Amino acid sequence: MALQPTVSARLAHLILALVQGQGGDAAALARDAGFDPAQAQGADARIPLELEEKLWAEAARRTGDPLFGFHAGMGYRPGAFDVFDYVCRAARDVRGAVERVVRYNRLLHDVAVFSLEERGDRALVSHRFRAGIPGPAPQAADFAVAAMIAALRLWTGMEIRPRRVAIPHGAPDDPAPWAAFLGTKAIDFGADHIVIELDRAHLDLPLEHADPGLCSVLERHADALLEALPQPGGFEARVRELLAAELRGGTPTAEAVAARLHMSTRTLHRRLAEAGTSFGAELETLRRGLALRYLEDRRVSIAEVAFLLGYSEPRAFHRAFKGWTGQTPGAWRGGAHQGH
Repeated sequence: MALQPTVSARLAHLILALVQGQGGDAAALARDAGFDPAQAQGADARIPLELEEKLWAEAARRTGDPLFGFHAGMGYRPGAFDVFDYVCRAARDVRGAVERVVRYNRLLHDVAVFSLEERGDRALVSHRFRAGIPGPAPQAADFAVAAMIAALRLWTGMEIRPRRVAIPHGAPDDPAPWAAFLGTKAIDFGADHIVIELDRAHLDLPLEHADPGLCSVLERHADALLEALPQPGGFEARVRELLAAELRGGTPTAEAVAARLHMSTRTLHRRLAEAGTSFGAELETLRRGLALRYLEDRRVSIAEVAFLLGYSEPRAFHRAFKGWTGQTPGAWRGGAHQGH
């Protein structure tokens, strides 16, 4: 049975501190929400996702601040999230930092998944919840967007302005604070999931506190913390997560995934068989789902989709896609998939 999704208790403490800072009664909020700060003091303490979302909503209501999550994100300060924070800002450049956000966000949140895609002169940082789980509550989504922008600015010392931002809730009564902070009016409220679109050149900006040696040490520590966390989606979900991370380098191998899991290839195959699946089946399922998602965006060429899925050349992707759907990628994109 899948475990209940959890998040780092650091998020709860951050919410309470901000409420207190605005003159609110943080103790009453914690008590009424069912959160005991004294029982969640350790660096590895977790709370249910449902409780975190309740704290965000109640904090906004009790402070009378409809942009509570947005303002919380704007106020991000380095070190707020311990190892996760340090390993990201010790990276060489923005690309390295975002890649570590993608890799280590599980330390903060069981079901929120970041991804980074580079398309032409654009870089897309996306944030969505795992399949089958409703997306983030409005205040939490606002925090995620504003904190990411604030962090990139602090880490680089540059006033990074996104080209476009997509936010998965309706527009606020006054979107002016968003436009002023982001430096753009290209804000798509009511989107399917969070997207922060940057200039691709931003990825090459160096970080002020880059330290490759320290980053390597922190990565080993962060990897150990990740391995210690229970997997809410089961073993096969963890395999799919690693497969997705390996796709950019070509077709993932069982050997590479097994090494990331600190087990032998034979053990990997055995564990997947016990779960009623296989390495090949998980890779095919992942590729098919991503292919359908990518093809819905006509800005991504079919050749780029093939590359993003780890195929060495487009013809291999065409053969695989026709096997999945009975159609070519072009025919599917052209509308033949409607009604499926």
